[in-house]
Amino acid sequence: MKRTLVILLRNPLSALGVALVAIVVLSALLADFIVPFPEHKGAVVDFVNFNKPPDSTYLMGTDLVGRDLFSRIVYAYRISLLLGVVVLAIAVPIGVTVGLFAGYLGGWTEAILMRVTDVFLSIPPLVLAVSIMGLLEPTLTNGMLAVTAMWWPWYARLVYNIARSEREEGYVLAAEVIGASSLHVAFREILPNCIPAIVTKMTLDLGFVIIIASSLSFLGLGVQPPTPDLGSMVAEGARYLPDSWWLTVFPGLAILIAVFGFNLLGDALREILGVEE
Repeated sequence: MKRTLVILLRNPLSALGVALVAIVVLSALLADFIVPFPEHKGAVVDFVNFNKPPDSTYLMGTDLVGRDLFSRIVYAYRISLLLGVVVLAIAVPIGVTVGLFAGYLGGWTEAILMRVTDVFLSIPPLVLAVSIMGLLEPTLTNGMLAVTAMWWPWYARLVYNIARSEREEGYVLAAEVIGASSLHVAFREILPNCIPAIVTKMTLDLGFVIIIASSLSFLGLGVQPPTPDLGSMVAEGARYLPDSWWLTVFPGLAILIAVFGFNLLGDALREILGVEE
């Protein structure tokens, strides 16, 4: 771990990725202590200070009902990261299990599991998420379910390709010769060789999940007001461009920082762990 961190910090772009991710994560974790107006994360109205441009009191200005934009963006990071972590915590085990069994067992198991996976992969991710959210009430929980439904197939395909190439390797054949069960071979022999690729993809996907979640909120299908969300803030502010530019620019920059940071970190991990594109 220490060696990996040293290597990351030696490369300027990798170090930038680490710094941006650290800013996003620490902001989300310490939101209650660093924001000047913690009460503004909810249904607070302050018409005296509504729609104010950035100044010394409100670093990023205020929204249309007088809430501090900086405070709401920091709390929105917490929502975005929570969604990303929960989605991956559900999608990764499902996708990895499907990919392992399909890649190792082959035959009818491979045909059925991978055809189901291909069906999900054939639908554009945002279209699938919008379709699911169109049938459900637009809540944070349903948003997580919608994004999860579109994310597990990518892990299934990734692990399937690795497992399929590894199932004829000597260590797998040796485990089979001594009587190891299929579960043992899949999860104890093949899975460890998939970990570097899985970890790299998870790091990259945190940024992509934030984009998808923000897109759903932008369309009014994600997190609902008064809960702060980056996508809904961009959508609300877009109606008042260019006069009230801060309403859109700062939430948009917040999305950019998070996605850019996770992408830089993911690219660095791919190089360090030797994961092929």
